Amino acid sequence: MRAMDVMTTNVVTVGPATSVQEVAKILSERNISGVPVVDAENRLVGIVSEGDLLHRVETGTERRVQRRRRSWWLDQFDADEELARNYVKSHGRTAEDVMTREVVTVGDTTDLAEIANLLETKRIKRVPVVRDGKLVGIVSRANLVRALAAVGGQLAGDVASDDRTIRQRLLAELREQPWVHTWAADIIVRDGVVHIWVGDDRPQAEKEALRIAAENIAGVRGVEEHLVPAPMIPPAF
Repeated sequence: MRAMDVMTTNVVTVGPATSVQEVAKILSERNISGVPVVDAENRLVGIVSEGDLLHRVETGTERRVQRRRRSWWLDQFDADEELARNYVKSHGRTAEDVMTREVVTVGDTTDLAEIANLLETKRIKRVPVVRDGKLVGIVSRANLVRALAAVGGQLAGDVASDDRTIRQRLLAELREQPWVHTWAADIIVRDGVVHIWVGDDRPQAEKEALRIAAENIAGVRGVEEHLVPAPMIPPAF
């Protein structure tokens, strides 16, 4: 299987000029841990994760300056550079100020085994998928777990082109429907069977509509629904 078979395509993104407060709001409301930063041409320029917003002056969590005497002037330069970077992270006002610029990316044909290794060795939760420098999707650890669930006990192998065609046609159909609350990451096709992950709080009519939309795609042999717990919403005080 490859990135194109499991990636989320309708990725939440922000622009370089988006305020830090707006980025934090998006992460909180969308229940995601990171958001890609793209320019006007949808080219990936960075990513803002929860870690980039961890130490902020607004919440009093900025890193405290600890000055220590150093023997070598080069060490002092390195320390000053680190202090300057920390200041930007804690005081920057836009996504461009605080984002991580050296972003690990993959192509849409990258094998899932390679992506799994990247997530593990780089200790990251997600990896943007780019084509010609432009963002086309994102693959997270959750995507890989769902791919495993869809494959079941079968031996690893590439996805048939028919499965890719089915997924692409179903996603195209769902993008036209205003009632859809299912992301591309929630749909995986394996051997003609469409696996759909849907929140257990979604109306039954929506679940049935998803099933019918899948069954109407040529080549579909079956549809399997996987219920996932809806995110807990803290009570208002």
